[in-house]
Formats: sequence, C-alpha cells, structure tokens
Amino acid sequence: MSEKPSHVLFLCTGNSARSIMAEVILNHLGQGRAIAYSAGSHPKGIVHPLAIETLQRMGLPVDGLRSKSWEGFVRADAPPLDFIVTVCDDTAGEVCPIWPGKPMTAHWGVEDPAAFQGTEHAQREKFCEVALRLRQRIERFLSVLLATLDKTTMQATLTTIGQGV
Repeated sequence: MSEKPSHVLFLCTGNSARSIMAEVILNHLGQGRAIAYSAGSHPKGIVHPLAIETLQRMGLPVDGLRSKSWEGFVRADAPPLDFIVTVCDDTAGEVCPIWPGKPMTAHWGVEDPAAFQGTEHAQREKFCEVALRLRQRIERFLSVLLATLDKTTMQATLTTIGQGV
C-alpha cells in the first residue's frame, strides 16, 4: 500500500456507544486504508456495555476501547485528521473546536441506542440496528474513499452518505 491511510474522527456527545462502534467498524473494514478514532464533547468516561457486546457479536475487537474527549484531537501531537463525522444530532449542533488541517466534515446522525427504552432484548436489537446502519454508511464511505474525487465532490458524497440508510 503506497498511499497514506485516511484518518477519520467519529464524534458524539458521550462517546460511549455510536461513535465507539463506528470507530471499531471502520478500523476493521478499512484494513489500513482508513484509521478511525472516536471522541465526545462531554465523554461519559465508560463505553456502554451493550456497545461492547454488539461489537463482540459482530466478531470485532473491543480491547482498549475507552470514552475520550475531543480535546485530545486538537493538540499539536494529535493524529492528522482527514475527515470528521458526527453521529449524533447534539454534537452536530455544538460549536466544535478548530480542527488542525481543516478536515472534511459530515453528519451521519443515527438514533442513540443507549437512550432507547425497552426490554433488555429490545435494547440489544436497537444496538444491533444502529451498528448495522453505521456499517452500511462506512462501507459506502470506503467505496468512495478509493475513488478519485475532487474535494467538493467528496464533501457532497459524505453528506449524501449521512442522508441515506
């Protein structure tokens, strides 16, 4: 692989479920073409147990996952970011830091499975539903990542991905 991987930061308010699942899914599917991170504006400090369980049921690694602040990604020693994707509506509406390198941004809002009220079985189903929706969007993202797109077209495509599935 001669091209450098793209670096993607998934953002959510609490960084306990959606953004964590997106990070793990992209790191797995990206196979080195993309490196994902996740963070929150107000991290909860823990990863939701059903997010971990869902990822494990998908056969994905969960070692080392932690809830972290987006402040770690604006420091001088932070990894360079090519894309920032918000996955919750609250974060999309917040005033974000000024990201070094001016990465492309997109909003791929999905329902918060941690806020879903229902039986334990229904909660598990909601986590699975959200993980599958994120996986579909990430698969679309990876397919266009390989295409030669100018910046304007890539930005439009990122936005379109968030409006689909």
